Amino acid sequence: MDIKAALKGQYHAALAMLRAAVERCPDELWLSERHVNRTWRVAYHAVFYGHLYLMPSEADFAPWEGHREESQFLGRLPWPPHDLPKSGEPYARADVLRYLGRVDALVDPTLDRMDLGSADSGFWWYRMPKLDHLLLSVRHVQHHAGQLAERLRVEADVGLDWRA
Repeated sequence: MDIKAALKGQYHAALAMLRAAVERCPDELWLSERHVNRTWRVAYHAVFYGHLYLMPSEADFAPWEGHREESQFLGRLPWPPHDLPKSGEPYARADVLRYLGRVDALVDPTLDRMDLGSADSGFWWYRMPKLDHLLLSVRHVQHHAGQLAERLRVEADVGLDWRA
């Protein structure tokens, strides 16, 4: 069995689900302040951490050129559990989609070079083998894609197709 091929497929599928949620989100919901964790922030957070945790280690991560520190606390990772960054200027949907596309393009070449047998995740706050950490990362992206899909269904009557 080719674990890297399976992992690539799952990363691409999770990112495709996230992309669909971002693309189909009405502007009112994207920018709404109704939720403490605003829709645009959930989407950006999922892309940001999908990007970070795709890297072999924290030292290998270079933030996207459009990153704004107030959106995710890059200098203080991991940020305290359940503390949200202060609400800054919302990211435009087009910017989040551009960033998501860049992360999706990194999946195959990054995983091709990855040592899946490493006992170290590459992130001091995750004490687990690299393969476990990558699976956790895919689950994290999918968790937020599901969160957005539910928000779309309940608040905008927008359904999303499952991506495989």
